Amino acid sequence: MKFYFYIFLAFSLVFSCKNSSSTQGDYAYFGGEIINPSNNYITLSNGIEGKDTIYLDNNNRFLHKIDNLNPGLYSFTHGGEYQTIFLEPKDSLLFRLNTNDFDESLVYTGIGSKKNNYLIKSFIDDEIENKKFRNTSHLEPEVFQKHMVSRRKQKLEHFEEFLSKKPSSDLFKSIVKSSIDYNHYAYHEMFPFGYYGNNKLIHFKDLPEGFYDYRNEVDLNNESLSNLYVYNRFLFWHFNNMALNQYYIDGNHEVFDRMALDYNIEKLKLIDSAVTSENIKNYLLKHITRDFILNANDRDETNTMINYYLSKSTNSKDKTYLKALDEASSKLRPGNVLPNSELIDFEGNTVKLNTLINAPTVIYCWSTNYKMHSRNSHFKINELRAKFPEVNFIAINFNDNELHYWKKTIRSLNYASKNEYMFSNSSEAMEKYVITLSHKIFVIDKKMRIVDSNIGLFSPEMTEVLEILSSSHKSPNTK
Repeated sequence: MKFYFYIFLAFSLVFSCKNSSSTQGDYAYFGGEIINPSNNYITLSNGIEGKDTIYLDNNNRFLHKIDNLNPGLYSFTHGGEYQTIFLEPKDSLLFRLNTNDFDESLVYTGIGSKKNNYLIKSFIDDEIENKKFRNTSHLEPEVFQKHMVSRRKQKLEHFEEFLSKKPSSDLFKSIVKSSIDYNHYAYHEMFPFGYYGNNKLIHFKDLPEGFYDYRNEVDLNNESLSNLYVYNRFLFWHFNNMALNQYYIDGNHEVFDRMALDYNIEKLKLIDSAVTSENIKNYLLKHITRDFILNANDRDETNTMINYYLSKSTNSKDKTYLKALDEASSKLRPGNVLPNSELIDFEGNTVKLNTLINAPTVIYCWSTNYKMHSRNSHFKINELRAKFPEVNFIAINFNDNELHYWKKTIRSLNYASKNEYMFSNSSEAMEKYVITLSHKIFVIDKKMRIVDSNIGLFSPEMTEVLEILSSSHKSPNTK
């Protein structure tokens, strides 16, 4: 089957190339087959010209030509999964992947495949390294530095070995070298947060002299790297770190609080003064402000943060988005009645959310795109359901997928369909309920009044809240 797939794509590419106009400038092809697709499309973006939505055919395959190609990094997404590819003129990059094992099953063939197989292998190695960082960050600073220098040297030597067998363009060399470097830099920026922890972070200035010497080499305005995950991660952690100088300068803080207003305003100030690239600056300002809106509890502080953001950002679309996000978030504060919504049950029937509420309820909004997280969360919900029989538990899927994709996931993961629903209008629901990540949890009372809209399903606070709700529901005096 795999052989016939690539024969099909090869003929498609030859036919397409023969019919391509030589006046269209540089071009590349990108195609593939997706096993167990989460939906019927992928998106492709280079971070500059917006996104292309590319639909799968009846065999879950696609072939897309990019005219007037801008060489460099592109990202493609499918079902919540994200991966970076590198494209240059005349590339014909093909892949086949299984969504049940997205990164590990992803292998490229065709022109440009060796470069991209190198990138995906490096990405997987970086993920493994990132998972080990909790232990690495507990090393003494001098030991940590030696460890990171050794890791960087190994990566550079491995890349030189690759180049000796597969000569590559200066652009590809620059991007891979930058990926290795900024990964190295990011871990140094992250280190004090792990090493000292919230209680002792005030001692971050005690790190050895020269610990941040690499900062003389960084470029905070490199738009050619703006599609590179490790570069963006470095930028966020760099400003997280730099803002600590002002955070501790007047002695007002002891235990570190990442949601402190002055700390977050300081990050925006630093970005505004240090970043000259409008695209990168707006990107950083938006995501830091969004994080604050989603996690802050003080309305006045949120207004202060947004007003400062609005004075610095030049992206009108981002401004409109964050103002709408703030307005929606304000309606989801404890004590307010949870907005109603139209749902679809497993049989395809339409029901209103409020008709399902007759007791204290936990509403878990989840995505089929994050299968591991949804498995763990459903397991936890079953555990809580057994412990708190007085509480209802409702799971609502928020993917913008057709009904059969959702039902297929429910069956494949062996979820009980009785308390499973999906939003009738997912995009509207995601705005209304401020769903921005892989899930969202609401705890409400029997009158749909919000008890908590920003609680972790696995946190000790969840058990504490449900114990109080269960007790009040059992009480004969509860109104």
